[in-house]
Amino acid sequence: MANDPNTKRLMWFLFAGSRGGLNRLKIITTLKETPLNTNQLAKDLGLDYKAIQHHIKVLEKNNMITRMGEKYGITYFISVFLEANMETFEEIARKLDKSK
Repeated sequence: MANDPNTKRLMWFLFAGSRGGLNRLKIITTLKETPLNTNQLAKDLGLDYKAIQHHIKVLEKNNMITRMGEKYGITYFISVFLEANMETFEEIARKLDKSK
């Protein structure tokens, strides 16, 4: 499944080809280190809570993250799908980092 062209296309769109892509990249990078809830992500990344909610929704819809818990106790983790395609994610992250 590594380097699947459709997965690569999806990731390029999510992280480079649409507004907020760099914030989604930061969210995934943070969640790789430690699972967090929306409020913790907002504080750690210095972003608005509503913006984090929006990006979480986009990432969840595209199977990049999963959730555990209910209501305010919801904690987000990177998904099994993303773990399987981590090489592609890191390649895109490196290319975006170079382009800054």
